[in-house]
Amino acid sequence: MLKQETRAMDGHYEFVTVSDGATIAFRRYGTPGKPRLLLIHSLALDGSIWTDVVSRLEGQAEIICIDCRGHGWSSRAPLSNAIERFADDAAEVLDKAGWDQVVVAGCSMGGCITQAFAAHHPERVSAMTLIDTTAWYGEKAPQEWRARAQKARTEGLASMAAFQATRWFGDGFRAQNPVKIREMMEIFVRNDLDAYEATCIMLGNADLRSALPGFHFPVSVIVGEEDYATPVESARQLAEAIPGASLTILPGARHLTPIECSDVIADAIGMMIEAAAK
Repeated sequence: MLKQETRAMDGHYEFVTVSDGATIAFRRYGTPGKPRLLLIHSLALDGSIWTDVVSRLEGQAEIICIDCRGHGWSSRAPLSNAIERFADDAAEVLDKAGWDQVVVAGCSMGGCITQAFAAHHPERVSAMTLIDTTAWYGEKAPQEWRARAQKARTEGLASMAAFQATRWFGDGFRAQNPVKIREMMEIFVRNDLDAYEATCIMLGNADLRSALPGFHFPVSVIVGEEDYATPVESARQLAEAIPGASLTILPGARHLTPIECSDVIADAIGMMIEAAAK
């Protein structure tokens, strides 16, 4: 039986205690009986990055948005720096929800977790959208991600917020959407430092490249043209390594296109839902 709670300003959450004792929070949206869609968010934010995407897809799918461990309303401990643990969290949420197979979409960190989920639970994936992400951050990634976590500890997340805003969103979008930017930055600075460090270590160690040729279902790869965190070339390498994958480059967009280009992202995921149904 799922534990259910309502928390002020955060809507209706359900909570699952997974096999290592962590509690994973998630929300459901959409239309029961429609194709099922799992959405996995980016580092240091939560399932709310998908709000506008969900609004466009509610009539087309039944949707679960999870808060990854260490994020949002999910528990901060026990921590893990293994990407396989994050992937298994998603599988256990689906188990508790009674969902066998899904279309899955992930942004940035969520895209890495999506690849790990598809690698470890391929029978559960009918189609996949990888957004502003990569299979591998490079040889120096373990050191670079640990340095990023250390910067957060020594200088505080608030000191990094302005830089993150410019990295995540284009200049025009920031100027036109100050409330949205403020909301995302408030989520960012609320992060638990231990959880943030564990997740940075996870991303630095992640290498999903060997799994990519085994993805034999519809896959779309999407990236912002001005994405400096996971550049266009990383997305191109990702798409080229996955059989039959498509690549879409969004002009002028940066790293969090589910927020900056929500209509386009929703339409792209909708196409994957339709492809999975064929």
